[in-house]
Amino acid sequence: MKTAEKIRPTVIEVGGEPLGVVVPDAEGYRFLAVKLPAFPIDGQHFPSIETAHFAVSQAVRGDQAI
Repeated sequence: MKTAEKIRPTVIEVGGEPLGVVVPDAEGYRFLAVKLPAFPIDGQHFPSIETAHFAVSQAVRGDQAI
């Protein structure tokens, strides 16, 4: 099932703690928060998993200038 593989979420962890997942969408990847520190960027779109991970890391540190 290639469709299921395309939409498989990727877990985003910071410091070993899972804070959310990214799911592929038309604009790249959409972040869905599952822990409170990551909620400020819940629903945002990113061009790559790496940029999403960086944004989550910044949000957790309190650097909200994303």
